[in-house]
Amino acid sequence: VQLQASGGGLVQAGGSLKLSCAFSGRTPSRLSIGWFRQAPGLEREFVAAISRSGASTYYADSVKGRFTISRDNNKNTVYLQMNTLKPEDTAVYYCAAQYTISSHTPQRSDEYNYWGQGTLVTVSS
Repeated sequence: VQLQASGGGLVQAGGSLKLSCAFSGRTPSRLSIGWFRQAPGLEREFVAAISRSGASTYYADSVKGRFTISRDNNKNTVYLQMNTLKPEDTAVYYCAAQYTISSHTPQRSDEYNYWGQGTLVTVSS
């Protein structure tokens, strides 16, 4: 599976960005997709995940109510809409995929098999 994250950039606090994760190489309906982020000096952390069908979504408490994950399996793309951005959201954002037939949608980084290259989001105060 190949993943390509895009859409990062510089935005002021309170602004919005929409990240995209284009994936290929496997049937979309067999891929759970997650977003993670890593700020300088910190460990990679879970942000959001979406089930294979898109019916279920999961969020870290720190982004709940501000971020929305969605997917379009016809376009082989998962999106992360980020609103009301805060300086503490500054990080490199990665998308990851797990190839599975399980109904479980992983929220730990070690459960994901494939990773994209990351896109930088910088939120200025």
